[in-house]
This record gives sequence, structure tokens and C-alpha cells, in this order.
Amino acid sequence: MKKIVFLLSLCVLQINRASAQTFTLKSSDVGGQATQKQFFNGMGCSGQNISPQLSWENAPEGTTHFAVTMFDKDAPTGSGFWHWVIFNIPATVTELKSGAGEITKKLAPKEAIQSITDFGKPGYGGPCPPAGAPHQYLITVYALKSKIELDKNASPAMVGFYLNSNMLSKAAIVMYGKQ
Repeated sequence: MKKIVFLLSLCVLQINRASAQTFTLKSSDVGGQATQKQFFNGMGCSGQNISPQLSWENAPEGTTHFAVTMFDKDAPTGSGFWHWVIFNIPATVTELKSGAGEITKKLAPKEAIQSITDFGKPGYGGPCPPAGAPHQYLITVYALKSKIELDKNASPAMVGFYLNSNMLSKAAIVMYGKQ
């Protein structure tokens, strides 16, 4: 009898593992390539500088907040380039509308904080790679176990430290951009 109960318990455990959903990030605006809609307007680029629509699903249990970042590891800075940092998105929110990175539009959740990017100001700053090889822009959503106690003046590195120490899970998509 003990053997049957043990085997049934193993079967239930395997079924639960198989039915667990993967934390996933999606975008209806970005299909792998940045468009003029997402590109920066300035520094030699003539885009519309509109942040992409993003949505996510299947956050892990215990998620209290989300954060989204956009990072260009290929930037010719020696340390990459942060294009967008938004955190303290409530766990009830699973989408950022296109344009949410423009602070004056007030499309992001009111509790969310958009902090300083490498452009030197809060909010979204789109891709503007130098002419030549394409750059990879990693857009990541973080499921967090607690609120981040920082403000809009926090550097991307400081926000990253808090994100990584409070992260339950993360999901990402890559957007390519080339001039």
C-alpha cells in the first residue's frame, strides 16, 4: 500500500511539473527588428522614439512587482548602454502599452518608476546604433519578490543590483537594430 501511495505521489508531482507554465515576455510591436517607430530621434537617428508594447504571462508565485529594462550590450561604450529602466510595476499589471516609456503621456502604471537611462534622463530612449553591424537590444521583464526602494534618479547599475537581488524569475526578447 505504501508503495502505491508513493507512486501516486510521484505521478502527481510529475503532472504538476509538466503543467507549470513558463514566464514569458511578448510584444505586438517588436518582431525581432526595431522599426523607425522604436528608434531614437536624435544623435544621428530619425525615429519616433516610441517604446514597444510589451506583455508577459505566467509570473511565478510570490511575485509582488515587475520591472522592465532594455539594454544594448553592443554599444561602443565598453559597458553597454541602458535604454529603458522601469520598476515597481504592480503584480496586477501584465502589459505596458506602446509609448509607455514617454513619461508625459502617463501610459505606464502610476506606481511605476522610470529611472535614469544612459541618455541621462528617465523614460525610454530608443535604439540608435552607429552605422555598421546590427546591435542586440535585450528587453527583459523581471518578476520581483518585493518593491524596489529607489527613485527616478537611481542609476541603471543600482536598479540592476536591486532587481537581481529581488528577482524570482525573468523573461526576455531580443530586438535587433541597424542603421
